[in-house]
Amino acid sequence: MASIMTNASALTALQSLSATNRAMETTQARISTGYRVAEASDNAAYWSIATTMRSDNAALSTVQDALGLGASKVDTAYTAMSKAVETVNDIKVKVVAAYGASPADKEKIQTEISALQVQLKSYADSATFSGSNWMSVNATVAGGHTAAGVHNDAKIVSSFNRDASGTVTLGTISINVQSIKLYDAGATTNETKGILEGVRLGTTGVREDTALTPAANVAIAATDGYAVSTLTVKGYSDAQITQMLKVVDIALAELTTAATQLGSAKKQVDLQKQFTTSLMDSIDRGVGQLVDADMNKESTRLQALQVQQQLGIQSLSIANSNSQSILALFQN
Repeated sequence: MASIMTNASALTALQSLSATNRAMETTQARISTGYRVAEASDNAAYWSIATTMRSDNAALSTVQDALGLGASKVDTAYTAMSKAVETVNDIKVKVVAAYGASPADKEKIQTEISALQVQLKSYADSATFSGSNWMSVNATVAGGHTAAGVHNDAKIVSSFNRDASGTVTLGTISINVQSIKLYDAGATTNETKGILEGVRLGTTGVREDTALTPAANVAIAATDGYAVSTLTVKGYSDAQITQMLKVVDIALAELTTAATQLGSAKKQVDLQKQFTTSLMDSIDRGVGQLVDADMNKESTRLQALQVQQQLGIQSLSIANSNSQSILALFQN
C-alpha cells in the first residue's frame, strides 16, 4: 500500500543501512586496533580473562628480570668459588712441598702460601654483584640473621603462581649461603666461620671450637688445629705439616661441594628462565586466541559491508523516489 504518511520502504531501507553502518564501525575498529575484544562491552568474560592474564604476564616479566639478576649473583659466586678451589689446590701442593724441607725452604714456601692466602680473601671480598656477596659475609643478629655466624638463605624469585581460586603466590630458589661462605666477619665460633677461616682439628679436618693452633715444632696434641686462611709451615714440624695437609684436603673437599651446589643452582635458574620465557609466550598466544581479530576475516567482511552499504544507499534512494512519484501525481 502506497502512503504519503508512512514510507515503509524507506524506513526498512534506512534500518538496513543503519545496521550495515554499525557493523562497518565494529569491523573498522577491529582492523584499526587489531582486537575483536578491545573493551569490556565487546565481550565481558573474554575481556576480564585477557586483562588478568596480561597483568600476570607483566608480573612474569618482572620474575624474568629477577631470575636474570639471580643468575648473575650465582655466576659471580661460582666464579669466586672456582678460583678458590684452584688456589687451595695450590696451597695443598705447597704444604706437600714443605714436608721434609729445610727451615730455609719452609720459610720460602710460606711466602708463597701467604700470597695465596691473601689472594683467597681478595676473591671472596670481590665476589659482589648488586650489593650481594655470598663468599665474604657478615652474619649478625643486627643484620637480620637468626644468630651470629648463621647466615640466612638467599632467595631468588623464580615464579609467579595463581591457583584456581585466584590466590597469588611467589616461588623462590634458595641458596644455602651458610654452607658455601668462605669468610664470615660476624661468626664467633669455628663451626660458624667460613670454610677457609674456621680452625679445623688436625686429626679430622672438621671445624671445631676445641681446635687451637699450636706453637711451632711442639708435640702433637688432640686439640691441634689449623685454618686454611692462616696456616703457616714456617718452623713447624713434619708431623704438624701432616695435620695441615689433612686440614687443607678436607677444606678443599668442602669447597668442591660448595661449587657443586652453586653449579646446580645456576643450572636451576637457567632452566627456570627458559621456562618463564616459554610460559610468557604461551600466555600471549592464549590471550590472542581470545581477543585478537582475524585480519583476513575482518578485511573480507569490510569489503562485503562496503558493498552492502552502497546497495543500502541505493535502496533508500529508490524508496524515497517512490514517494516523489506520488507527490508528482498530486501536482499534476
